[in-house]
Amino acid sequence: MNLHSSKTLNNGVKIPFLGLGVFQCNDGDETFNAVRWAIEAGYRHIDTAAAYGNEKSVGQAIHDSGINRDELFVTTKLWKEDMLQGTQMKAFEKSLKLLQLNYVDLYLIHWPVPGKTLESWKVLEDIFKSGRARAIGVSNFVQRHLDFLLQDAKIVPAVNQIQCHPYFTQQPLVAYCEKLGIACEAWSPLGGTGGNLLDDLVLKKIAEKHAKSVAQIVLGWDLQRGTITIPKSTHQKRIIANTDLYTFKLSKDDMKAINERNQDTRPYPIGWDPDHIDF
Repeated sequence: MNLHSSKTLNNGVKIPFLGLGVFQCNDGDETFNAVRWAIEAGYRHIDTAAAYGNEKSVGQAIHDSGINRDELFVTTKLWKEDMLQGTQMKAFEKSLKLLQLNYVDLYLIHWPVPGKTLESWKVLEDIFKSGRARAIGVSNFVQRHLDFLLQDAKIVPAVNQIQCHPYFTQQPLVAYCEKLGIACEAWSPLGGTGGNLLDDLVLKKIAEKHAKSVAQIVLGWDLQRGTITIPKSTHQKRIIANTDLYTFKLSKDDMKAINERNQDTRPYPIGWDPDHIDF
């Protein structure tokens, strides 16, 4: 496995295992530089969303990089307000315009919205059929949301992007998605802002053994678990460091110890539970 290693989705499209997430990155120089540094460091997968408010800066960084479009994998997401207002297609076209792209590689429903999920999925299926999204999927769906969607869906989601890290492994949901042929992708893989995952003593011990940072160990755990991962950073050194995941391999004992850090609780952000969304 190397920096450009990819996972083949259920429709044959390949998604790089490692990407840059830009959640909570400010529009403007902060996002622009993060994406620029990531591409320079070898990242070929960028994950954004309409709700992040930074698609314009992502698009400009991609445009200015001069890299061939077909070398990049770009994801964005449909926000709940556009689902509620019935403006899903308009929202997608706005995202394309801001990103300065003719298509995205992956378009996701950002959160399940009661009464609007099926309607929105039909729009995503139309977008996929038009060729303007190479794959479509969902984000923050638990098993009951997937079951409800699949009663009516003509296309099985390619991806379910979920909160996932060693304190919240979501193994039952990951296994269920695998059974359905849906790839899992981890957001906040390093525990999120305000979390203390990177201070965990067990993880620090494993990191010392491999002469790596705790962040590198956690991201390596994602990869060995078969999970797509999109760590966020706005610091060039960390963006580069997060690519150094292929010079070590976690042992079975390492993986077991990391898995046992699971607390089976949704630690961050408080209230952002797909079953009880509070925003």
